[in-house]
Amino acid sequence: MATTRESGAAVDGGRDTDGFTVPAGFLLVYKFAIEELMTKLRILSEEFDFAHRHDPIEHISSRVKRPAAIGQKLRRRGLGTDPATITEQLDDIAGVRVVCPFLSDVYHVARMLTGQDDVELVRSKDYVANPKANGYRSLHLIVRIPVFLSDRVEKVKVEVQLRTIAMDFWATLEHKLNYKYTDRLPEDFADFAGELAGTAVVAAQLDTRMQQAARADARHRRPRRPALTVLFGLAGFLRHWCCSV
Repeated sequence: MATTRESGAAVDGGRDTDGFTVPAGFLLVYKFAIEELMTKLRILSEEFDFAHRHDPIEHISSRVKRPAAIGQKLRRRGLGTDPATITEQLDDIAGVRVVCPFLSDVYHVARMLTGQDDVELVRSKDYVANPKANGYRSLHLIVRIPVFLSDRVEKVKVEVQLRTIAMDFWATLEHKLNYKYTDRLPEDFADFAGELAGTAVVAAQLDTRMQQAARADARHRRPRRPALTVLFGLAGFLRHWCCSV
C-alpha cells in the first residue's frame, strides 16, 4: 500500500509579513478536501494491488498552502484578498502529489480517480507529453470534490500532481538547485538551464526503459536487454547529477 506524508500550514488562520490575513477556519475545508482525496487514493492503491498484484502508487504527499504563500500569489497576480476571490481564483491551496512506479501508472491512476462520480475534473495540464522548457514533467489535475460539513456541503478544488519516481527525483533536485542559485548563477555553470533540461531527458529515457522492462516481465519473458542494464541506467543518471552540481 502507498505510503503517505503530509505537510503545510496550520488551518486555524494566520497572517503573513505584509498584513494579509487568512480568516480563522478558512483553510480547514481544504484540509478536509485533502483527507477525502487521500482516502480515495489509498483505497485505489490497496484494492488495485489486491486485484492485480501491482500497486500503481508508490507514495503520496500533501500540503495546504501557507498564508504567506497565498498572500504572495494574490499580490503577484493583482487579485483581491477576500475569501470569495481566493476560493475562485486559486487552484492550488490544497495540493496532493502522487508518485507512481511506472509511466503507465500515472495515467491509469488519473483515469481511476477522475472516473469516480463525485470527482469533477476542472482542468488538466499534461507536462509529461508536453514538458516545460526546463524539462519538468508531470501530469497536473485540478479536481473538485465534495466536503460534507455539519451544516452544508462544499465543493473544494484540489491540485493533484501525478509523476513517476524518476520525474519526482528530478523535480526535487531541480527545485533545490534553483533555490540554491536564486541570487546568482555560479560562474562555472553558465549552461545551468541546459544542463537541467539534459538531465530531464535522461530521466525520461529511464522511465521508458523501466516501462519496457515491466511490460516484458508482465508477459513472462525476459526483456531484450538484461534488467541489470536498467539499474546501470539509473546509476548513470545519478552520476550525471553528481558531476553537474
